[in-house]
Amino acid sequence: MFTLMALPYAENALDPVISANTIGFHHGKHHKTYVDNLNNLVKGTDLEGKPLEDVVKATAGKADKAPLFNNSAQIWNHDFYWKSLKAGGGGAPGGKVADAIKDSFGSFDEFRKQMSATTVSQFGSGWGWLVADAAGKLKIVKTGNAEVPLTQGLKPLLTIDVWEHAYYLDHQNRRADYVNAVIDKLLNWEFAAANLG
Repeated sequence: MFTLMALPYAENALDPVISANTIGFHHGKHHKTYVDNLNNLVKGTDLEGKPLEDVVKATAGKADKAPLFNNSAQIWNHDFYWKSLKAGGGGAPGGKVADAIKDSFGSFDEFRKQMSATTVSQFGSGWGWLVADAAGKLKIVKTGNAEVPLTQGLKPLLTIDVWEHAYYLDHQNRRADYVNAVIDKLLNWEFAAANLG
């Protein structure tokens, strides 16, 4: 059985960028629904009892497995998103992540500009990601709906959710305000460093 990941902080910890009200709906209803759906979908299949990431990879790009992929990938994405955020985060990182950003983008300001522009420009529902490619070069990519970079040979480091339920209660249609506030105040650079390895 898949379970809903416990948040790594209190529901009000990300205020005022992301309110407890938004977290309550986003984690407690949207994320939980993906978990409940996947548990029902895997029953009696060869994927029952497999780790979440295996389910994501086994169903990616297969039209007949779309419900399994959508729900498993959305659980994976949300688990990753909650860990990508922390109270008192954001701003420029230090250490190896700072070096990798400088090597890949020239400066933190250029990274910030590209991360914001790419994430905000995702048409409809989806995600903005900081990833590392096979050579270790950092890139910023966006994915639609439940798509996840790990099925494309990329290593996710951080993500920002731009499904409307992630920000609409707090920011209405101002997606850019939400994305920029996440970058400036909430990104968890320690999590990114751990993912970079």
